[in-house]
Amino acid sequence: MKYFAVIDTNVVVSAFLKSNSIPDTLLDLALAGVIVPLLNDEIVTEYKDVLSRDKFAFGDELVNDFIKQIQNVGLYINAEKSDIELPDTKDIVFYEVVMEKRKTDDAYLVTGNIKHFTGEAFIVTPREMLEIIAKDY
Repeated sequence: MKYFAVIDTNVVVSAFLKSNSIPDTLLDLALAGVIVPLLNDEIVTEYKDVLSRDKFAFGDELVNDFIKQIQNVGLYINAEKSDIELPDTKDIVFYEVVMEKRKTDDAYLVTGNIKHFTGEAFIVTPREMLEIIAKDY
């Protein structure tokens, strides 16, 4: 079974910072094709910009390899603009993409900042996403 999910940048950063963590496991599942990452150009740009920040020192090669991998396994979504108001306006694109995919399939928004989003059941933490997947296996 495949799961469609928009993966918030904070989950990606957490995965990079701590190997063998729940976010890292989630990202491994995405790169392995169990989770189909939902993307658009704005999301990919944010991943690259945030992961390339000097404070993280991940290195260009690691960041560029990840971007290539996520683009290879991801599904690009052209989402309609939304008038939703969220505490962080940079989060709106993640919400728009998941809502567009939800028009045709179940899809999740995986974030470490649940409080930044509406309380809908499809907005989940990395742990909750892994629990959803575990129920089917």
